[in-house]
Amino acid sequence: MLTPLGLEPSFGFGDRLGLATPGHIAAVKSTRFNPIFAQQSVRENLRTGRTPQDVMDTAKRAVESAGWDADWGADADHLKSVDDLPSFVNAGYTFFTIDPGEFVDNAADTDPINNLAQKLINVDLAEFEKTYIHNQEDLGFGSINKEILKRAIAKYGKAISHTEAMYRRLSELKDHFDFEVSVDETDSATSPFEHYFIANELIRKGVKFTSLAPRFIGRFEKGVDYIGDLQALDLEFAKHAKVTAYFGTYKISLHSGSDKFSVYPLLVKHWGKMIHVKTAGTSYLEALRTLAQYRPELFGSIWKLGLERYDTDRLSYHVSADPLQIDVLLNNADLLDNFHAREILHVTFGSAITHYGAEINEALITHKDGYLTNLKRHFCKHLDLLR
Repeated sequence: MLTPLGLEPSFGFGDRLGLATPGHIAAVKSTRFNPIFAQQSVRENLRTGRTPQDVMDTAKRAVESAGWDADWGADADHLKSVDDLPSFVNAGYTFFTIDPGEFVDNAADTDPINNLAQKLINVDLAEFEKTYIHNQEDLGFGSINKEILKRAIAKYGKAISHTEAMYRRLSELKDHFDFEVSVDETDSATSPFEHYFIANELIRKGVKFTSLAPRFIGRFEKGVDYIGDLQALDLEFAKHAKVTAYFGTYKISLHSGSDKFSVYPLLVKHWGKMIHVKTAGTSYLEALRTLAQYRPELFGSIWKLGLERYDTDRLSYHVSADPLQIDVLLNNADLLDNFHAREILHVTFGSAITHYGAEINEALITHKDGYLTNLKRHFCKHLDLLR
């Protein structure tokens, strides 16, 4: 049944082409995860030419065809404006991911004190100090002084206010929903205290959220494994887990969760069942793997276009691929397992669909069994590590 999923462990499957849900169903059945089968952002819809209703209808048809009778959700992903809400509400989405990243002030981490004072000139600091300094909770992130607090307020205050406005408007449009707050697509990491500050301020404002996606240390880039020190991430996860355990009212959400195989065991270690993992473009990459197997000429055209479009299409994504690092003699299969090639193909999906969408769909429908096999194999690798 299409429904809010609450605090049960959940896994989001993005489907940019509208053909991946059968493979997602094959992978997720018999696991502990409640799936989100319809998941697409405004940014993705603009690049694929799809609508919230189309994404929903495609997922529903696949669910009905497979005879899926368990709970599942639909995620309106990375919503930035109240104007984004109605089309997703009208289409019946159950999970709303709010992205206030444009309101996060990354410079507040390093601003001189005088600059901070100017940014907070209209803020009642006494009230914040009473809450966060005079009544400190021992959550393992150390003593909080006025400077640390001021930086947190300057960095996230406007983002929190924007999130509250999104929640209020959504509450006017819909009665029951999962609400996720995402600050992961920002330049600077969310410290454990900042995590606490965001959660506590939202709760104080009456915002009921199901999950929160901080910006963790290291790099969570698209379609590739974690880049960074796993030992340091393990220690940082432990601190963030103390914050979520203190509140006990929301799940931790891992964004850019595709292919983060080294991170999944740490996620389970620290949060157990209280997790949501979001993937998107990795299903598209498995579509390209299928094309590489069955329609290599089409794949070659998509790869050539990707190289041409990468510098432009990458601008709204956190990626670091360098085309010059790719061996020109790599075959199709090796390209799809190469760090740089995966990121290039991942972020140029919109250009590929614009130029070759009809051919891609025809090939995947013709070779639907091959696509299903690739999706099931790939996502079982994800889900097995999250058990």
